[in-house]
Amino acid sequence: MFPSPRVFLLFAGASTVLSQFVPPPTDLINATGFMGIPVRYKEVPTGICELDPNVKSYSGYVDVAENQHIFFWLFEARNENLETAPLTVWINGGPGSSSMIGLFQENGPCGVDINGAVYSNPYSWSNASNMLYIDQPTQVGFSYSIPVSGYVDPRSQSIITLPNATCPDYAQSSGTCGTYSYANESLTANSTHDAAPNFYRALQGFMGAMPRYSRSGFHFASESFGGHYGPIFNKYIEAQNAKNISGAFPVSLQTVSIGNGWYDPLIQYQAYYNYTVSPGNTYDYSPFSASMQAQLYNNLYGAGNCVDQIKDCAARGINEICTSADSFCSNLVEAVYDNYAGRDEYDIRELNPDPFPYDFYVTYLNSPKVQTAIGAYQNFSEASNTVSQAFTGTGDDNREVGTVEALRKLVKQNVTVMLYAGDADYNCNWLGGQAVAEEVAAAGFDDAGFVNISTTDNIVHGQVKQAGKFSFVRIYESGHERAITGKDIATGAIATSTSILTDGAKSSAYREGNSTIQLSILPASATYNHTTNGPNTMHQNQKMGVKRRRGLLSSGKKFKP
Repeated sequence: MFPSPRVFLLFAGASTVLSQFVPPPTDLINATGFMGIPVRYKEVPTGICELDPNVKSYSGYVDVAENQHIFFWLFEARNENLETAPLTVWINGGPGSSSMIGLFQENGPCGVDINGAVYSNPYSWSNASNMLYIDQPTQVGFSYSIPVSGYVDPRSQSIITLPNATCPDYAQSSGTCGTYSYANESLTANSTHDAAPNFYRALQGFMGAMPRYSRSGFHFASESFGGHYGPIFNKYIEAQNAKNISGAFPVSLQTVSIGNGWYDPLIQYQAYYNYTVSPGNTYDYSPFSASMQAQLYNNLYGAGNCVDQIKDCAARGINEICTSADSFCSNLVEAVYDNYAGRDEYDIRELNPDPFPYDFYVTYLNSPKVQTAIGAYQNFSEASNTVSQAFTGTGDDNREVGTVEALRKLVKQNVTVMLYAGDADYNCNWLGGQAVAEEVAAAGFDDAGFVNISTTDNIVHGQVKQAGKFSFVRIYESGHERAITGKDIATGAIATSTSILTDGAKSSAYREGNSTIQLSILPASATYNHTTNGPNTMHQNQKMGVKRRRGLLSSGKKFKP
């Protein structure tokens, strides 16, 4: 059975892990968070990620339960007063994807170039906010359950335990001998709802142990499977706040931002057909022959096929039925594109293997120097096969787990909610995201229209439809985050209130055309040009030199699990 579609293409990251057994750190500071939750952390040396010696970062673990240790990495705001700077919490999706993806490839203060050197990201969200990256649930990224010596089987991607910290001949060819979490599904979450309590406990632990960065109101951001995580986790947080738990800190939400989210499988599996066939994408790219289009339609709408199975899963809620529906829809609807188009499902403009965004950080995070600097207990991989299998066993990916109703409730609680989507993404494409936004039915949203999002250089980077504190954003060039400022998305100048109603066209009709569609595979050393929205020529690569790896916000690959 294939893994959950939101994480499938990430497993290859495990193969780049260098053989290394990780010694337990001995220099972590012990602290106690809210609710008596133990926390262990350390200050990370300048240059491991943040290059400014005046800006600190801290990493460590919140011990949320026995054999449940959640990794976090905090970065101070670069340009704000630390006592008043907002706190933004970022998690990646998957299920099973590490938030180091967001940190190093998307919105964090640094990246890693082809030579393994760290460079500063001038567009980091930490320019304006304290940024807290959390690897969750347990066994994702640097979060661990029980550390064991093992290696990654190259065929199944399963972690095979070794008797001791030596790499036998039969495992050396995999190049992945090292320290990993004991791959037991009972030591992690198996559904969105199951993951919510430990995420909440991780926040409680962190805020109590590091009060300087604790905020009564915080900002939550995620992407992809975060369309499940975000609404449900935050619904759980609000429910815990209402209980007035002794020793707990009321961590009220101010904003929820989700990029290219996976919210509702019934809507979004149908959006694969919408995006590739009718009405199609705005890059004027049609990946399928007429025969394949007909097959895809039948796989979706034929009797007993994908749509019927999703509805059966929703009606009966039985794990086996939902898992079977997930497998059918993933393999025979979503993966049709992967199998026949040969293109990156996170950026339809690029052929596989796609060098964007740069993944050199995976090797970097598995160097002894870095693991010692951040206090890691295990090797790093971008995705956890164990977590993916656990979620697959409950069919969670194929369920609408209450996400739309949870979003409605957040809006009614006066939380700013922004759903945004890059329009080159196929996996959680913007047509499906827009349909979900309409399903939320926030007050006034039907009456709003799309207006341009422009920067001070008068370049239009996308469009937004906003009613009060709820908005849907389509990004077709480089985007930037405005939700946490409490201002409207279109101009960044108007305070959000129930009176905001964007006045524009009812549909976002701008078409990029196919000028940036790549017709040949790019080399691993290719670099991205944020002016042309395509790869640089060899001459441009040489001219850019060391600056070539900066700024992924325009790459079209910003929205990855």
